[in-house]
Amino acid sequence: MLLAIDVGNTNTVFGLHDGDDWIHSWRSATDSTKTADDHASWLWRLADMHGVDMAKTKGCVISTVVPQAQFNFRNLARRYLNVEPMFIGDPDLKTGVALRVRHPEQVGADRIASALGAHVKYPGPLIVIDSGTATTLDVVGADGGFEGGIISPGIYLSMRALHEAAAQLPRIAIQKPVNVIGKDTVSAMQSGVFLGYIELIDGLVRRIKAEYGEPMTVVATGGVASLFEGASETIDHYDQDVLIRGLLEVWKRNR
Repeated sequence: MLLAIDVGNTNTVFGLHDGDDWIHSWRSATDSTKTADDHASWLWRLADMHGVDMAKTKGCVISTVVPQAQFNFRNLARRYLNVEPMFIGDPDLKTGVALRVRHPEQVGADRIASALGAHVKYPGPLIVIDSGTATTLDVVGADGGFEGGIISPGIYLSMRALHEAAAQLPRIAIQKPVNVIGKDTVSAMQSGVFLGYIELIDGLVRRIKAEYGEPMTVVATGGVASLFEGASETIDHYDQDVLIRGLLEVWKRNR
């Protein structure tokens, strides 16, 4: 059994793979101050609730964009699973993802894992959209190489900025507005945030395709991607398993 961990800026996802399928996944708020003992206590209780024996775990692969959390997750794997974890970005780890950018060391582990996870399932070239704290649109070549991309603020970050910077603007839920033109503050904000975000994604996808000059498949993933299903005109596939599929593939290539 494999434990795959995706440590994002906002949430951390733990996935268990039994060799054939993903059997469970759990999500918690990312907190770099949590110790290995904290993570183990929480994770083992959830596993027990679902009848999973964590002692059967024979591997651990981790993607993290929070460097200060790496020490505790390494200890989690070593102390409680008795395995040495694989970290995406380690120089001796084989991913098969060529980084065709000016500064390869600056490419986040999550973007590498997502590029690989999308490449093994969908025909390229690809645009992989990951909607989280930030929204990234990454270009993956037909051979799986990472060719660059775009980083923009995530929808929750934009919404929070509106609320915190403007005294009279409330916190709102993200939902598709009934009308484009808002008739009150909340509906106006929902229109601006939701539809503005859709236009950002669709507009950037069109610009990437025009510059790349080839047909491209567009795959959306991340915590809020499903909100845009049916609203975006450019997204071909919605797939929440892109990143952990990439982690599984890295583990297969290095075990």
